[in-house]
Amino acid sequence: MPIPQARLRNFSIIAHIDHGKTTLSDRLLELTHTIEARQMTSQVLDSMDLEREHGITIKARAVRLEYTAGDGLTYGLNLIDTPGHVDFSYEVSRSLQACEGAILVVDAAQGIEAQTLANVHLALREGLTIIPVLNKIDLPSAQPDVVIEELENVLAIPREEVILASAKEGTGVPEILEAIVARIPPPKGSADAPLRALVFDSHYDPYKGVVCYIRLEEGTLHDHDVIRLMASGAETELLELGVFRPQLVPVNSLQAGEVGYVATGLKNVREAQVGDTVTTVAKPAAQPLPGYQEAKSLVFAGLYPVAGPDYPLLRDALEKLHLNDASFTFEPESSVALGFGFRCGFLGLLHMEIVQERLEREFDLDLIASAPSVEYRVNLTANRGQLVVDNPARFPDVGEIESIEEPWVKLGVVTPDRYIGSLMELTTNRRGTFLTMEYLDPQRVHMHFELPLAELIVDYYDQLKTRTQGYASMEYEEAGYRAADLVKLDVLVNGEPVDALSLILHRDRAQATGRALTTQLRKLIPRQMFEVPIQAAIGSHVVARETLAAMRKNVLAKCYGGDITRKRKLLEKQKEGKQRMKRVGSVEIPQEAFLAILRMDEG
Repeated sequence: MPIPQARLRNFSIIAHIDHGKTTLSDRLLELTHTIEARQMTSQVLDSMDLEREHGITIKARAVRLEYTAGDGLTYGLNLIDTPGHVDFSYEVSRSLQACEGAILVVDAAQGIEAQTLANVHLALREGLTIIPVLNKIDLPSAQPDVVIEELENVLAIPREEVILASAKEGTGVPEILEAIVARIPPPKGSADAPLRALVFDSHYDPYKGVVCYIRLEEGTLHDHDVIRLMASGAETELLELGVFRPQLVPVNSLQAGEVGYVATGLKNVREAQVGDTVTTVAKPAAQPLPGYQEAKSLVFAGLYPVAGPDYPLLRDALEKLHLNDASFTFEPESSVALGFGFRCGFLGLLHMEIVQERLEREFDLDLIASAPSVEYRVNLTANRGQLVVDNPARFPDVGEIESIEEPWVKLGVVTPDRYIGSLMELTTNRRGTFLTMEYLDPQRVHMHFELPLAELIVDYYDQLKTRTQGYASMEYEEAGYRAADLVKLDVLVNGEPVDALSLILHRDRAQATGRALTTQLRKLIPRQMFEVPIQAAIGSHVVARETLAAMRKNVLAKCYGGDITRKRKLLEKQKEGKQRMKRVGSVEIPQEAFLAILRMDEG
């Protein structure tokens, strides 16, 4: 018996990373008997190995709960779990668009963090009802009164609305379920109108083709209906229709307001994109739903297969992964040093690392990633327009450049006040500027900076955590482009430029970086039979050089006794051979050399 629309509730759980969001989802699944006790494991919704290893949520997961409330009626609750890390905020915004309410989870020991603020603003922008939950009240270090006051002062949330809970022990979870039923409005939309359903996520199944996760805005969908995806125009008969509990469970029909999945049978992944609208061929809708804004990539890097013949496999793997994570972009490119690969755009450095790991594990590929870069705008001389460059190898010559603009970000950092000095130093060393600061409570401050995105992506987050003993948190948003004195640093090995090792960086740091890079490469490149110069240069100006000494073969071993001229003759012959080898010798650069750029320490 389907649950009427008035008793449906669609909600999301938002929180900063590690505030107990996934544990709370587990308790909700347990209390509503969605999963039997014998199948219950911790972090049920973090089903990916990577999520469990990193201890973070990477993918938004949907699940259908059925809850008998205090009024004796059964309600259908559609929960969409969201990630908490700043790199996955696009995933959060997509989830919120499919909901009417959000549970805001705040750690009673740590209080409001940077990502808490960012996610609340996302939810308010979508016009969602917010249910504030203070989690981990069982901890000895919990300060519920202090955090409730923070919520009142910073987010204007009345203290009587806050629910005290401990997801670990199950305290307060029944109150949360009652609050969902009482406070979150039911979905709107007529079940009799033409079908319009938003595709908020999808994955590829080898047997069922593309499986789209949908939220029905209007209309009703029946098993074996013929559907049309409005953006791509693809038409197909449904293989299966169902809901998440949290595994896929087939049903006969879904109506307006419900969340479920459709197995389309489509084998071409380009025909079903996230943000598309599903309608029926028999009674099509006139207008598609607004869909999603395109995710804007901030960090760019090249991904290349270690073995050249794996290139087609990498292309297929990227297309299938793009279906499950629409926030990264990719286009083919080739490199002299690394062969054929793809230039990929990511939302951040953690996102890049996760995508690379998923490609290697889920599709069994061996990949090399080039150094991450951001998108620069280069104004050319003689009014020849502007060039957008995300790959240092495509940077124009020095003589053609009028000026260069780089992206900046607004950075918010929440930290205990004793670390203010070291964070000021960290940010100003990276060409950042301090804007303002406000106290959230007597011990913690919210600091606002502006700094170049290129300085943020390399290891700013690691340094932030190191200098504040893990207490600080950050979130950032774009703040436009600004002119800067940037140069392209080329690395030449044996006089040949290695395009994959090029960097774009500020002129003041070019010499120090060049020196660090050449020193690192001298340790990593294997010695040859001839001397190999390793240089870092800006245009034709060499700023740093290291020399890789030649391996010396003892040619005098076979020469015993006799005149000194015999020995000299052998040494001259060796010297000639080395000169000839140097002319034709090419140097193999190992994979570790490309990773060296990523691991270069501060300073």
